[in-house]
Amino acid sequence: MKKIALLLLVGFGISALMNQASAQSKLQDWNELKDFHKVMSQTFHPSEEGNLEPIKTRIGEMVEKAKALQASKIPADFDNKKVKKAVAKLVTNSEKLQKSIKDGASDEKITKSLSALHDVFHQIVGLCSETEGHDHDHGDGHNHSH
Repeated sequence: MKKIALLLLVGFGISALMNQASAQSKLQDWNELKDFHKVMSQTFHPSEEGNLEPIKTRIGEMVEKAKALQASKIPADFDNKKVKKAVAKLVTNSEKLQKSIKDGASDEKITKSLSALHDVFHQIVGLCSETEGHDHDHGDGHNHSH
């Protein structure tokens, strides 16, 4: 009986790993998400060090990538209301950040807005991961491939 239970546990573990790999590969195939991620990565991480020049100079590109993401065909496994709503929020918040930068917002406000935008991006990744039967966890908050 213990052997059967152990075999079932191992089988479920392998199945969970396969689902995780499947979700990651499908996320990797969503080119518009990867394009947005690239700009986010190259602007957010410098902001953590107090360098806001990348976001100030590339906010137009970020808005463009967010809109391209929204217009893209969402992979079938992730095509649901929650993902669409989060992507729409990414566009709205990118546009708000662009306006605040244009209007001369303080560095503190820009940093806070960019951080919130980063959270929305990871909400999308997390929602996509949930559709595959597991949670998206960064551990320390930055255990991802930025």
